[in-house]
Amino acid sequence: MPDMSYVYLAGGLVILIVCGDFLVRGAASLAARYGLSPLLIALTIVAFGTSAPELLVSVRAALAGSPGIAIGNVVGSNTANILLILGLPALIMPIACTGRTVPHNMLIMMAASVLLIVLSFAGPLGFWQGILLLSLLAAYLVYSGWDARMNPHTPPPLAVADTDLVPASAVGTHELPHGDIHPSNLSRRAIAVKLLIGIIGLPIGAHLVVDGGTEIAQVFGVSDAVIGLSLIAVGTSLPELATSVMAVYRRNDDVVVGNIIGSNIMNILAILGVTSLIAPLPVSSDFLTFHLWVMLAAVVVLLPFAMTGGKVGRGAGLFFLAGYGAYLYAMFAMGHLPGAL
Repeated sequence: MPDMSYVYLAGGLVILIVCGDFLVRGAASLAARYGLSPLLIALTIVAFGTSAPELLVSVRAALAGSPGIAIGNVVGSNTANILLILGLPALIMPIACTGRTVPHNMLIMMAASVLLIVLSFAGPLGFWQGILLLSLLAAYLVYSGWDARMNPHTPPPLAVADTDLVPASAVGTHELPHGDIHPSNLSRRAIAVKLLIGIIGLPIGAHLVVDGGTEIAQVFGVSDAVIGLSLIAVGTSLPELATSVMAVYRRNDDVVVGNIIGSNIMNILAILGVTSLIAPLPVSSDFLTFHLWVMLAAVVVLLPFAMTGGKVGRGAGLFFLAGYGAYLYAMFAMGHLPGAL
């Protein structure tokens, strides 16, 4: 039903935009109400929420006896998160990697990526590898909570003097740019509702986009291998894209950077950890010689920005997007298609 496929695609995109906005507002409100860093919220709650599609796809693939899709989804999503999901918002506005915890969380993402490569070369990802990844996830969450407790977040004073950003009627009030009320004024129930709408709605929107796009691609004769390697990986990263675009629009760089770094950490430690417990995940030769190294290269490209507090500007955004385009070209035109998929 091609007509319904277009409806699913359009409806899914609308849901992603709306729910991404809810998640960003809810995260900012939660951080403000409890004095937490928006970066910490993005690295944990937002990252968990936007990684839900990858979890659903990977678990479903493992249960269906298609483990190659499970690991391909994670590796492809991590690559897309940096090169595509960070590159596109950077074209809208430069993104600053200035959060206090960005450098060491960046190193944690680098370490998780290297660990995945080492485990992949050692053999299939099985039960004990899953236990290791989930143990490291627990340690990461405990460390993040401890760090937040030892370094309480002190929000900067609200700048209301810039009338280009704040409506004249909002000067002297708690109103934020774009008409938001000060997030700390929201009730706990309102914050919970926003977070739930975002966390529940984003996977639904991503599911509709992936299903609609897959049916359209099949109508045009695109192979299942191409769909699995590109459309599913990008489709399950759409929540990160929706969240990042809305965060850039609301000038919350911490949510953009934290969401991408946190999602990549969660994809490796949480999603592959859980999926490895369900079924062994064999790693094909093309992953070992190509795809895993592209994922690591994307991490290395982001490293200088994260470690120095630099800005990912439009030039860097174009470079990231060009890199992702080159990756897709090499994958399809040059035949780097994993046999496991």
